[in-house]
Order: sequence, then structure tokens, then C-alpha cells
Amino acid sequence: MVLPSLVSLLVLFALTLGLPAQAQPSVRERQERQVVVPGPGEPVPEVRVAANVTTYLRFSAPIDRASVEVEGRATRFKLVDPGEYTLALEPSVEPGPGEKLGVRVRYKDGGTPAYATLALVSHPTLVDKEVEVVRRPRTVEALEARLSHVEAELVSLKAQCAQSGLPNLAFSGVLDSKGVRAKPFFGKPAPGYKGGLEPGLGTGYRGTLWAMVVVQVRNRPGQPAWAPGAARITSVKGTPVKVLSVHMEKPQLQPGEFALVAVMVEPPASNEVLFQLELVDTEGGRLLPITEVAL
Repeated sequence: MVLPSLVSLLVLFALTLGLPAQAQPSVRERQERQVVVPGPGEPVPEVRVAANVTTYLRFSAPIDRASVEVEGRATRFKLVDPGEYTLALEPSVEPGPGEKLGVRVRYKDGGTPAYATLALVSHPTLVDKEVEVVRRPRTVEALEARLSHVEAELVSLKAQCAQSGLPNLAFSGVLDSKGVRAKPFFGKPAPGYKGGLEPGLGTGYRGTLWAMVVVQVRNRPGQPAWAPGAARITSVKGTPVKVLSVHMEKPQLQPGEFALVAVMVEPPASNEVLFQLELVDTEGGRLLPITEVAL
């Protein structure tokens, strides 16, 4: 005859006295599943974790290890180990009931969505041992729109490359007044201008088949960074000049910095020599109107 265990005797004794027996902790079932990276406005998918259990997130594209953000990383995790395609997580203190710990990872391939966002939660009976994190396949319409955008960018880049030789010569100092008509000027902001940019010395170059305005621009201290995205040139009589491209010798003008801006144009048809140049930033809002531009 096998003697009953001590636990069984205690349970039997509790039932005899009419007392509820204490429930034994259940072992959580370990699962493997797939979640989809949310798009804008979509709910963040949840990943179920448990203390002292390692959960592996496997991504369908390479991730930027330095970009990994895990809420409570320093105080609530034994292990946060990003790889090229994986992220291993092992909490020492799991989320409480209703609590969610955010995870954010940036992809390296430049696709969309650019980031994978997840929420770590706890579950009384389940834990995710391995989770495959995938992006939703793009629709035909989205792919066609992206293709059109890329094609437009390619056309623009080709046009810039075709016109960028002379501005680069101006930046290097190789281009001077020999062989072309060059008119120096000192640009002045339009009356009442308070946009935080200052024009300076410039030169207007005019050849037989090309023309260009090169002018120094300073971004005043305390102002936001600036870069020209477009330009407009008109003569003092209001005659417009066709602008071909706009270039600056550095990507952005930080507060307190100055740089040369080169504007390639078609040679003006008239013999007018004084013009007004408007440089518009890449956002289309902050402009610099420059008067007394010689070309």
C-alpha cells in the first residue's frame, strides 16, 4: 500500500474542514507565432513574456542594433541581445497585470514601416518563446505610387547632375571672370525682411549659353537650420528668368554659419543687369529676398 503524500494529506484535511485548497501555480505554455508590424494608426501587437524566460523576436529584414529601445531595459531585464535579424529578451521582472513595456526597433533596409513597434505583456498561462515579426506586404497601388516617386526623383537628380558642374567650379574657386562676363555685387535683403538670413558678397556670371548667380548667405545665431530648395529671379522691371537648379556648398546652414549658394539660370533675353533673387527653403516657408543682384 502506497502512503499518500504530505500535499495530498493537507488537501484532504482542508476539504474535510470545508476550507478551499490553495491553487498550485500553473506552468505557462510556450508558443511560437507571428505578428505584423503596425502601420500608422493601427494597434501595437503584443508579445507575451515571463520572468526568467528568453523570448526571441525574429525580423524579416536586418535591424539597426544601436536603435533598439526597450522600456525598463536597465532595471527589468536580464538580457537584451540584438543581432542582425533577431532580438533576445529575458525579463527579470515581468510586466504586471495590464502593464505594457514598449519595444521599438529600426530596420536598416529603408523600407516601410521604418520601425517595428511592439508591446511586452504578461499572460497567466502563455508565454511567447519565439515571435516572427513581419511587415505587411505592400499593395499594388502602394508599389506603383512608390515607383512613380522614385522615377520623379531620378529625373530630378539627372537634371541636377547635368547642371551641377559650374556650381562646383564656383565653390572650388576655379571659376573666375576670365572668358565670361562677371559682375560682382553686394546683396541686400528686401526692405522690412526679418527672416534671420543675411546675404553678402556675390557674383553674377553670364556666358553665351549659361548664366549663374553665386552669393554668400549667413544664417544668424539662434535661427533654425536652413537649406535652399528653390529660387526665383526677376529683373527690376518684373521680367522672370528661368531657374535651372539651386545648389549650396554644404547640406545645411546651421545657426551662425555661412555658405555659398549657386543658382543656375538660362541667360536673360534682355540686356537688363539688375535683378531680385528669392531663395526659398526646402520646406517652402522661410525665404530670403535679395535685391541689387547683378547678372
